[in-house]
Amino acid sequence: MLDVTRLRVLDALARLGSVTAAAKDLHYTQPTVSHHLARLEAETGAQLLQRVGRGIRLTPAGQLLAARAAEILGRLDAADLELSSHVGLTAGRVRVASFSSVIGSLIPRAVATLTEQHPGLQIDLTDTQPPQSLQLLRAGKIDVAVIFRYDDTEPDPDDVRLHHLLDDPLYLLSVRPEGPLATLRDATWIAGCERCRGHLLAMCAEEGYEPKIGYTSDDMVVMQALVAAGLGVTTSPGLAIRAHRAEGIVATELPSRQHIYAATYGEPPDPPATAAMLAALTDAAAAMPELQPARSGS
Repeated sequence: MLDVTRLRVLDALARLGSVTAAAKDLHYTQPTVSHHLARLEAETGAQLLQRVGRGIRLTPAGQLLAARAAEILGRLDAADLELSSHVGLTAGRVRVASFSSVIGSLIPRAVATLTEQHPGLQIDLTDTQPPQSLQLLRAGKIDVAVIFRYDDTEPDPDDVRLHHLLDDPLYLLSVRPEGPLATLRDATWIAGCERCRGHLLAMCAEEGYEPKIGYTSDDMVVMQALVAAGLGVTTSPGLAIRAHRAEGIVATELPSRQHIYAATYGEPPDPPATAAMLAALTDAAAAMPELQPARSGS
């Protein structure tokens, strides 16, 4: 049977890239790290490490085991948190990952409520995009992933449960009132990175053209600043406009919605801390005032 301590050493080496860094992270000496790695190779019967100059790197077998080790350790940490939660919400931790527009609007309301109700509960927050959030969720690194989906998004695997929070309108941002997307085939667009611009490309494709992308950013503050400077147009979810609104932009509602969900992993019931976070997110979403039609100059 594989030793969990040695799996932690392998995971640290894979994450940090050197024996020195792994030893520092785990509060071990370098010889102790080297000993655990050598014992792990003996246990598995596989060469996990390869010397390169003065350093080492993982072999394909080592990379495979390191990936599995991260999953195993994540699930063990999650189980430890679940057991702590069952003792009561006077202690313990709940880990949440979400994307920027929700972190700037919905999440603070939910966290404030949860902190007031359960002051001993530690809340960890990670800012990342939905694909990475779901990876963290499946690996046991987080307990709740707040993600968005569009109508044309592929269904999620059965091991992920989605809890609907709200539907967020999508807006076209510009410095003057614009017509429908069909009239913007010659416009310069400000778009997210390649993994984040899929819905924009799909909407423009429905109108028979490919948008001319002149600027790329995933930061909604930067995107709004570029729009306000007259350098192009972009799309934005309503929650992002609520979190930050650049002066001088016009927001025109589009016939599209981001569907916001809180995702959890595995079968119900959820651990108490996770259930409490879901309830706080649901209440915060229900209390969000309706987004008013956006206007210029404010």
